[in-house]
Amino acid sequence: MYAVSADSKGLDTVVGLLADVVLHPRLTDEEIDMTRMAVQFELEDLNMRPDPEPLLTEMIHEAAYQENTVGLHRFCPTENIGKIDREVLHSYLRNYYTPDRMVLAGVGVEHEHLVECARKHLQGTRPAWGCAKAVDVDRSVAQYTGGMVKLERDMSNVSLGPAPFPELTHIMIGLESCSFLEEDFIPFAVLNMMMGGGGSFSAGGPGKGMFTRLYLNVLNRHHWMYNATSYHHSYEDTGLLCVHASADPRQVREMVEILTKEFILMAGTVDVAELERAKTQLMSMLMMNLESRPVIFEDVGRQVLATRSRKLPHELCALIRSVKPEDIRRAASQMLRRKPAVAALGDLSDLPTYEHIQAALSSRDGRLPRTYRLFR
Repeated sequence: MYAVSADSKGLDTVVGLLADVVLHPRLTDEEIDMTRMAVQFELEDLNMRPDPEPLLTEMIHEAAYQENTVGLHRFCPTENIGKIDREVLHSYLRNYYTPDRMVLAGVGVEHEHLVECARKHLQGTRPAWGCAKAVDVDRSVAQYTGGMVKLERDMSNVSLGPAPFPELTHIMIGLESCSFLEEDFIPFAVLNMMMGGGGSFSAGGPGKGMFTRLYLNVLNRHHWMYNATSYHHSYEDTGLLCVHASADPRQVREMVEILTKEFILMAGTVDVAELERAKTQLMSMLMMNLESRPVIFEDVGRQVLATRSRKLPHELCALIRSVKPEDIRRAASQMLRRKPAVAALGDLSDLPTYEHIQAALSSRDGRLPRTYRLFR
């Protein structure tokens, strides 16, 4: 995504600049060397930062879609950094920077004027990589597999300052939901909002989601849990609803069982008050975000690129209002029939086996099978 904020009088100049940047990047040797260094730094930073959420998101996708589509690495593997050169970048641009994959979006401009500028600067323009046809375009559809990805790591020294940071083990459990093109996309968005959650040190207050299930049932009842947050990732051909939790390594088994119980409860009774609260919070977040022009611009571009049309805010709000408790139960029940995806980071000596987590999510109460040890 390439974005410019400018006075509407300079629209022609701005579209010309965008066209130049997108279709005629110089890609000098110096720029490519700097980019390699920046990618290397980002990878090192990713492994050092106390917040493991980006790494866990990468791992849960890797577990859910093993060796295909969205399960492939989003971050550049270290061994590939040296392979980045002008030829590789031109090959990528040739395959993916094609007119059928592009949307020119504008907010606060006349539509006809924008079309006129697009014709002038984009139509018939020869890009820097030539006019050869795309050859290596991957059109494969996401195949959900489920599975587990573990990364044993010493998390006792992640503090960036003099104050010690507690050693935590991070677990993320996910199940396949649906794509953003399916009817159940809105019920899943409401379910994600209903689960909510966050860190145990949130200051609270209106709009913080302190009455969501992961606060009421998990963080408020189990003082030793540092985090419990729900996420919903949605794509054109699949989706993933997951919950991330963190706690002391000695309480990993108990933490996993708390999560599996919450997943089972998703398909249980839905209180009307909590459903209305989740719907209201989702609508308020949507409307608040769309007060910003850069967000409106991004929303227009993404929706048109993904669905060839744009749903207006009042249409989305009507869809959110129409969600009923049975929609949530149906969507959750359907999700629970799938194999789970599990990502685990930190000290994993007490982590239950994948088979035990799968058995808990297939049971009525979400309890892990009991294990008996002769020696502890």
